[in-house]
Amino acid sequence: MRGDPGRDPFRLGRTAPADPAEPDRPRRGEVQRVLRLFRPHLPTLSVVGALIAVSAVAGVASPFLLREIVDVALPERDLPLLAWLATGLIGIAAVGTVLDVVQGLLTTRVGQAVMHGLRTALYAHLQRMSLGFFARTRTGEVQSRIANDIGAMQTVVTSTGADLVQNLATVVVTAVAMLALDWRLALFSFCVLPLSVWLNRRVGRLRRRITAQRQRQLAEMSATVEETLSISGILLTRTTGRTPEVVERFTRQSDGVARLEVGSEMAGRWQWSVITLTMAAVPALTYLLGGWVRGTGTALSIGTLVALVTLQGQLFRPLGALLRIVVRLHASMALFTRVFEYLDTPPEVVERPGARELADPRGHVEFRDVSFAYPGAGGPSVAGVSLDVPAGTSLAIVGATGSGKTTLGYLLSRLYDVDSGAVTVDGVDVRDLTARSLSDVVGVVTQETFLLHASVADNLRFARPGATDEELRRAARTAQVDDVLSALPQGYDTVVGERGYRFSGGEKQRIALARTVLRDPPVLLLDEATSALDTRTERAMADALARLSSGRTTITIAHRLSTVRHADQIAVLEHGRVVERGSHDELLAAGGRYAALVAADEARADLPG
Repeated sequence: MRGDPGRDPFRLGRTAPADPAEPDRPRRGEVQRVLRLFRPHLPTLSVVGALIAVSAVAGVASPFLLREIVDVALPERDLPLLAWLATGLIGIAAVGTVLDVVQGLLTTRVGQAVMHGLRTALYAHLQRMSLGFFARTRTGEVQSRIANDIGAMQTVVTSTGADLVQNLATVVVTAVAMLALDWRLALFSFCVLPLSVWLNRRVGRLRRRITAQRQRQLAEMSATVEETLSISGILLTRTTGRTPEVVERFTRQSDGVARLEVGSEMAGRWQWSVITLTMAAVPALTYLLGGWVRGTGTALSIGTLVALVTLQGQLFRPLGALLRIVVRLHASMALFTRVFEYLDTPPEVVERPGARELADPRGHVEFRDVSFAYPGAGGPSVAGVSLDVPAGTSLAIVGATGSGKTTLGYLLSRLYDVDSGAVTVDGVDVRDLTARSLSDVVGVVTQETFLLHASVADNLRFARPGATDEELRRAARTAQVDDVLSALPQGYDTVVGERGYRFSGGEKQRIALARTVLRDPPVLLLDEATSALDTRTERAMADALARLSSGRTTITIAHRLSTVRHADQIAVLEHGRVVERGSHDELLAAGGRYAALVAADEARADLPG
C-alpha cells in the first residue's frame, strides 16, 4: 500500500491530536472535587487555620505600636515606654517566625499526604484498566500523567492552599485595622482592588490555557523519550538509520515546551506591571492626601498616617501574593483536569460485586457460544465459539494469523470480557470470580515475554514471593532453563537487564514458563510460548510439559503445529469461528483445513535455513 509522500511514516514523537479546548474557568464540580482531597486532613488544617489567624492578628499589631512610638514615646522622650514598644515589635516578629515554621511543617505534611493519595489512587486505577486501554494509550502519556502532571501539582497542593488562607486572612485583618485608624484614607487605599481583581481574572484564564498546552506537550516529549530510549527503540532507530530524525523531533518538542514555559511565565506580565505600579503609587498619594487632610484642620496625627501607610504595605504585599496564588490555582486546575480525566475513565473489566473464590479448582474450562469484537474493529474477532476442555486434558488452538486464537486466551484470562456467551472454569463464569482467584487458577505464558529489570530469582518470585531457592530451581528444571541459569557467574542473582535483553528469546520464554510453573496453576495457557525455542530445546521442553500437564488442563495456542500433535483435541479457527475439531490423526484423515496447515508447516520446515 502506497503511503502519503508528505507524511513521515516514522511515528515516534508524533504530535498528539489536539484536545478539546480547555474551559476558561474551573467548573464548580472540579473545585469541589479538589477540596474533597483535603477532607481527611480537616483536624490538621483547623490547627493551621488557627495559627494563621494568630499570625495575622499579631502582624497588624506592629503598626499600632509604631504609631505609639511616633506620637508618644519619641515626642515625650519616654525611654521606658520606647523600650517596651521596641521589645513588643521584636516579640511580634519572633512569634510570627515560630508560627510560620510550625505552619509550614503542618501544611507540607498535609500536602504530601494529598499528593501520595492522588498518586496511589491514579496508579491503582490504572492497574485496573483493561488491556484495551493500554493498547490505545501510549505508555509515555500514562507516565506523564503520573510524573509530570501530579509532579507539577506538588507546590500547589503542598503550600498554595495555606498561603491562600494566610494572605487572605492578612488582607482582611489589615483592611479592618486600616478602617479603624482612618476610614477615609483606608477607602482611598482600597481603590486599587477592583482593577487588580479584573486584571487577575484575565491572567488566570490565560495561564490555564497555556498550562493545558504545556502538559500535553510534556506528555508528547515523555512518550518520545520512553519509546526511543528503550532498548527496543534504540535498536529500531539505529537499524533504520533514523537517529538524526529522532533527535530532531525531540529537539522540536523540547523547544515547544520551552516556548510554552516562557509563555506561562510571561502571561499577564504587562497586567501585573500595571497592578504593581498602582500599588507603588498609592502610598505616595496617601501621604499627599494625608497632608491635604491635615491642612484642612482635620485631626490626623503623623503617627496615624505613618501607621496607615505601613499597613498599606502589609495589605498590598499579601494582596499581590493572593492575586498570584489565584492565578496559580486557576492554572493548576488544568493539571487536576488531566488527572481526573484518567480517574474518571471507567475500567472495561471490573470485578463484580460478590465475586467469589474458586474453592478446590479442578480446571474444567468451557467456551460457551463466545463472541467478541475489539472496539473500533470492523467485525468480531471470535464469533459463536464453543469448546469444552475437561479437567486434566489438553486443547490446542491453531489457525492463521488473525483467526482469533490469542483473543480466546485473552477472554479466558479475562483481559477482556466477552460480548456474548460465557467462559467458565469448573462451571463458574470467569466474570463471577475474583481477579486473584482467576489468576491463581489460570497461569499464562505469552509470546511477548516480559521480564523485570531485576535478578532472575526476583523475576521468578514475582509470581510467588514466598518460594524457596529449591522451588525456584525445580521450576527452572521443568522449563529446561536451570542449566543456563546455574552456569551464570552470579547464578539466580544475575540481573536480567531491561526486558530481559541479557538472555536470548528462547531463554526468556523458558524463564517466563518457570515463573508460571512456580505458581502451579490447575490451568496452563501457553500462547506461542515455545515459538522462540530451537528444535532440540523445544523437544526437551515438550517432554517436561507433558509431565507437568499430568492432571492439569493445558490450552496451547500455536502456529508451529509440531507442538500440538499430542493434544487431546485440536480446534482450528478461521475468521473467528471453529471450522474443525478433533485429534491430530482424525483431522489429518479428514483432509481439511488442518491437514493443509500441517502440510504448509512441514514445507516451511523443509526449506533450507
